[in-house]
Amino acid sequence: MNDTTSLLERLLIFQKNEITEHHIYSRLAASTKSIENKKILQSIAVDELRHYRVWEKHTGKSIRPSWLKVFAYYWLGKLFGLTFAIKLMERGEAETQEMYELLHGVIDGAEHIIHDENEHEKALIGLLDEERLQYMGSIVLGLNDALVELTGSLAGLTLALRNTRLVALSGLIVGIAAALSMAASEYLSTKAEKSKRIPLRSSIYTGLAYIATVLVLIAPYLIFADSFVSLALTLIAAVLIIAGFNYYISVAKDESFARQFGEMVVISLTVAAVSFGLGHLLRLFFGVEI
Repeated sequence: MNDTTSLLERLLIFQKNEITEHHIYSRLAASTKSIENKKILQSIAVDELRHYRVWEKHTGKSIRPSWLKVFAYYWLGKLFGLTFAIKLMERGEAETQEMYELLHGVIDGAEHIIHDENEHEKALIGLLDEERLQYMGSIVLGLNDALVELTGSLAGLTLALRNTRLVALSGLIVGIAAALSMAASEYLSTKAEKSKRIPLRSSIYTGLAYIATVLVLIAPYLIFADSFVSLALTLIAAVLIIAGFNYYISVAKDESFARQFGEMVVISLTVAAVSFGLGHLLRLFFGVEI
């Protein structure tokens, strides 16, 4: 492959990326209700189309967007939020950025595109304002407490009762009561802070996150008859929830995945192990046989 062919292929890749992202940003802009977010996304979409036109002049070809990618990121934005979808897309462009740098001083107009990609778009993305990110602290509170408290409770109940139905019933009662308590505490805490967050909405996010986690963790006890199999699946589910949520946070807020994931896993599993041992001791002490 000669240098000319290699350069043309690179430009065609850039061109396809730009027109694809133009359609992604345009569709996300059309779907958002926030006027400010709409303006930001439309601005980026215009930049992407301008970049496409620059590459089109050099290649002399019209390129169709990757509609599969457009569809995927559009629905990621709808389901998980604009910030998550866009930052996930930008994360996948590290290699493209390196390739852009190779064109510096080689292709006319490349310098402006490099500047836009490195500075302008990132600055605009940083201005996105989403409700779900504003209330992320409330969701974290609900998830953390549910994971730590319920994995511990279920581990202790498993060894103390050894009956999946009783463990599920006990866990559900404890979980719902704790969710209501946490939601009430979050309401009062947010109200006392006098922050921009609405207290009732913060409490709802906390409560729903807690209850959703409770239902996932209890599900194995409603499906399987073996209490130890159920406990093992519950712990696996807890680790998967922690992994999924921390990945979301690491992308949306540019935070470290490994550190937060490891910390939450260690805390949850340690509490579960201690509670498991405590359940065994209490079973022996009270002579419970079910």
